[in-house]
Order: sequence, then structure tokens, then C-alpha cells
Amino acid sequence: MPVYTYRAMTKSGVIVRNRVESSSRLNLIKSLKSSNLLPISIEQVSYRANKTPKKQKRNVTDIQEIMKNVNTTQIRNKKQTLSLKEKVNLYFAKTEKITPRDLVVFTQNFYLLKKANFNNIHALNTIIESTENLSFRGILEDILAGVEAGENMYTTMEYYSNVFPYIYINMIKVGELSGSLTTSLEQAVKYLDDTEALNKKLRSILIPNIVQFVLLLVMLVVGTLFAIPAIQGIFDELGTDEKLPAITLWFADFVDMVIMYWYIPVFIIVVVVAAIIFYINTPKGKYNFHYFKYKMPIFGELIFALDFSRLMKAMLLNLQNGMRIQDSIEVSKNVIKNYVMLSIIETSINNILIGSSWIEPFEKSGLTKPMMTEMLKIGMQTDLTEMMGKLVEYMEIDIDNIMTKIMKALPQVVYAIVGAVLIFFVLVVLVPCVQVYMGNFLFSAYGV
Repeated sequence: MPVYTYRAMTKSGVIVRNRVESSSRLNLIKSLKSSNLLPISIEQVSYRANKTPKKQKRNVTDIQEIMKNVNTTQIRNKKQTLSLKEKVNLYFAKTEKITPRDLVVFTQNFYLLKKANFNNIHALNTIIESTENLSFRGILEDILAGVEAGENMYTTMEYYSNVFPYIYINMIKVGELSGSLTTSLEQAVKYLDDTEALNKKLRSILIPNIVQFVLLLVMLVVGTLFAIPAIQGIFDELGTDEKLPAITLWFADFVDMVIMYWYIPVFIIVVVVAAIIFYINTPKGKYNFHYFKYKMPIFGELIFALDFSRLMKAMLLNLQNGMRIQDSIEVSKNVIKNYVMLSIIETSINNILIGSSWIEPFEKSGLTKPMMTEMLKIGMQTDLTEMMGKLVEYMEIDIDNIMTKIMKALPQVVYAIVGAVLIFFVLVVLVPCVQVYMGNFLFSAYGV
């Protein structure tokens, strides 16, 4: 059974700490609340050991005879003695990081088992036995304990939001509530694969260019701190009339000022970052930030297309399971985290209640493409489920096209930034170095 450490507050405001065993995190929270304790933090520190097969019972007389001759001191010492290598391996095994690959493998295996008509308990037990990552294994055991207690899987997953993405949890939630968990798992596998493919593409473009950019900045600063003073020292020592370029002198003075009064820019940066974070955490700030994410250059169109596609896929899944449109939208909105999209969805639900079109808010938002809203309107007049399936296919093609555009535009933007820094580096550092290499300052120094 999983072991947890918790911090909780009593009615009198006293903070208490303890280490207990519980079948799941949710059950522990219920137990604490029933004891008039307010949970502050709960962390899992160890995991349930594998169940060992029961051994055949021996005759009680035989056991008594064995116990007469056994050396209990040796047994106790053997149990407590672990080699340094075993201790290190055990420590790293329990603190092993859970990677996206672990989540993908779990989802794929769970999908295959559900497709083979395994129930949730049997499927989780099967996967847990083959899971090598002890950290992830402990989480799966916690989920299994919740399922055995009659809870849904997503309720336990919500406590591990650092492992399971928000969208992933809500895909599982939609599947469990609509009775089509197998289909949701298939969508989750595709979502994880697409996300990983997208991240790989972005990393392949961003990382090399960011490395170049950082190296150029380092070379610029190092050259300004060491090369420029050395060149200026040569000019001063020989008494030449030659001077360094004005931009070089300006940047050298700027770097010296930053180093001398480093606390001023650091303070300004901290204040600006803190102000932005504070504003984003306000309702209006969060809404404006989420709206910016949909309208931002390069990535805005892609972010909106992904959110709208997830919403349509969730609605399609619910409609295929016989839900009404209103209930389908109500359940499907859980896959969306963006406040702008959520506000559009809430307006759409209100329109249904007053007898208006639920498609109209998406159309008036100015974010949805006319082709998408027209397909939904045609679906309302014919077969919404069939038309929504075609819309999902259309959006997948549209997302691929947007990705292609981004892959073409992003390198050009990065190259432009790196090129600007490179030109500045040449003007500030390389031009004075070339000046010294050419030796023209020597003629001026000797009055020639």
C-alpha cells in the first residue's frame, strides 16, 4: 500500500505532520477531513511492494522445530545489511524521473488491453507488473487503488498533474464519462505522438539557432571585456591618433556600466517579470494573455487550431455515444484550458438554453475559419456526427499546413536575429581587431 507524508492544519491553526499508509491520495484526503484536519500538502514517499505468491502452509510442529534451531541474530543482521551499490540503486530507482516516453508506453499498452476487452483493474494490474520505472509504478498503483475503491481513473490522475498533461487527463475523463474509454485512449496516444513529433521539430530548429545566438553574445561580451581594452592599451602606449570605432567605445562603456551597477538591471528585470506574472494571474490579465496566445505571430494560429480540434474531437466522441449537443459541449469543454475558448464555449451553451445557434459565438469570435463554421452549420441541417467527423479530418490537414508554414517561417526569423547579432559583433569586436592586424595605427604613431 502506498505511503504518504502529509502536512495539515487543525481547527486551532496548528500545523501537524505525519507519515501514513493509505489506499489512495483521495482516500487520505477524505480521512484527514473527517478528522477535522485541513490538508496542506500530501506527498507519496514509497510504493506498495509486489505481491509475493502465497507459500504452502507448513505443519505447525515443523515450524516450532525450525525456530528452536534458528539463529535470529543472523537473520536480523541479514535483513538490515545492504551493500552500498544496492542502496544507491534503490535510491535512484525510487527517485527516477518519469519521462514522456513512459506515459506513451503506458497509454499504448492500456489502449491495447482495453481493445482486448480487459477491464480497468485487470489492465492496470497487467501494466504495473511490467513497469520498470518505480516512480511511475507507484502512481499507477495509486490509480489502481482508486479504481478498486470505485473511483474513476481521472480523479486520481488529477493529483499527478505534473505527470499527466491537463489535456490528457480530460481526454480520459471524457472517455470514462461517455463510456468510450478505448476511443479516448486511442486519441490520447495520437495526441502524445503528435505532441512529441511537434516538439522534436521545434527543438531541431530552435536549439541550434539558440546555441549560435548565445555563443555570439558570449563572444561579444568577452571580446568587449578583454580584446577591446587590450587594443586601446596598444593605441595609448604608442601614442597614435587612431581611435576605436564609436560603436565599439559606446558598447564598451555600456558593458562597464552594467557590470558596475549590475543590481539596477537585475532589479528592473525582476520587477518587470513580477509585474507580468502578477498581471497574468488576475482574471483580466489571464484572459488577455490567453487571447494573445491565439493572436501571437507565427504560433497563434496553430495554438487555436489545436484547441478547436481537441474540442471538436471530444464533442464527436460524445455525440457518437448518444449525448445531446448541450451535454456534449458541457463535457467536452474540460479538454480546453484557454480562457478565451472557454468563454466562447460558455456563450455557446447559453445560446442553446435560449434557443439560439451554438455555432454563432465561434463565428463571431473572428478566430474560427469560415470553412469550419460552415461545415458545422451544414451538419446541423443534415447529420452533425458525420459532418463533425469530416471537420476533424479537415482540421488535421489544416494543422499540418500550418505546421509546414511555421517550419518555413521560423528559421527565417531566427536567422534574422542571429544575423543582426553577428553584424553587431563584427562592428564592435572584429573591426578593431582588423584595425590592429592591418597596422595602420603604426604610421600615425610615428608621425607618418
